[in-house]
Amino acid sequence: MTDLGPLNYFSGISVTRTSSEMFLSQKKYASEIIVRADMGNCNPSRTPVDTSTKLTASGPPVKDPTMYRSLVGALQYLTFTRPDISYAVQQICLFMHDPREPHLAALNGVTLDLGLQLLASSTTSLVAYSDADWAGCPSTRRSTSGYCVFLGDNLLSWSSKRQHTPSRSSAEAEYRGVANAVSETCWLRNLLRELHCPLFSATLVYCDNVSAVYMSGNPVQHQRTKHIEIDIHFVRDLVTKGQVRVLHVPSRYQYADIFTKGLPTSLFDEFRSSLSVRTAPATTAGDQFLKEILNNLYVYNKRRSNQGTYEL
Repeated sequence: MTDLGPLNYFSGISVTRTSSEMFLSQKKYASEIIVRADMGNCNPSRTPVDTSTKLTASGPPVKDPTMYRSLVGALQYLTFTRPDISYAVQQICLFMHDPREPHLAALNGVTLDLGLQLLASSTTSLVAYSDADWAGCPSTRRSTSGYCVFLGDNLLSWSSKRQHTPSRSSAEAEYRGVANAVSETCWLRNLLRELHCPLFSATLVYCDNVSAVYMSGNPVQHQRTKHIEIDIHFVRDLVTKGQVRVLHVPSRYQYADIFTKGLPTSLFDEFRSSLSVRTAPATTAGDQFLKEILNNLYVYNKRRSNQGTYEL
């Protein structure tokens, strides 16, 4: 193993560190996507998804399906630091087998010039938001579920995914989304325990569907819930053990909405800011010069210390 000094760039992701925050950005990678798509002269979109219509398997086929699939794959990697475009990328991924012109237009609407901010925080609570767009797919009537998980003030995990089977009620779709979020939080709790940072308080999972919240704590099985009985027992057992609490949150503050549907510009901007997706912090030429000096000094001292001397 080789110590290359403080992390500043790895696998297309640039890292900007200060004493109080870390900023992850893929601006260079995003610029390469723009050049590949021949969109250098295009204006950025305010939101990545049209709120009035949803994509369907209709329209004339694209002229170059291979290029479409290549760009979609590149955007999938971009979601590592851009959770706000996860729903848009998930939607265009559904049509990679047979892309059409409306799908290409939706792909061109994805904005790129932002990054993920991580702040120093003493809070260690794990909080998740779960949402589902019931029967949102106009072709299959399957629902799209999404969640986001925060460790303290920082976004740790997120997902936007179409459910495998249609749901017969909004409560069923929402509860399946809650089960997915709870499963993710269980994995994160185990990971933190292996890192010797165990969590002693219950994970809070917020859902805006009252029926789903009620089912998570109701010990009585009803006929209408037998088809999702596994999810029912999975979540309820963790609630009984005190590891998870499923609580209601008004839709106005349901941040996971950004992973399940297109939102108006004002609400989209607010939720995106809540996910700590922001523009890169401004750096002056002097700051960059000082950063290079410190990095070079770090490498120089590492080499000297290996030789038995150390200089400042």
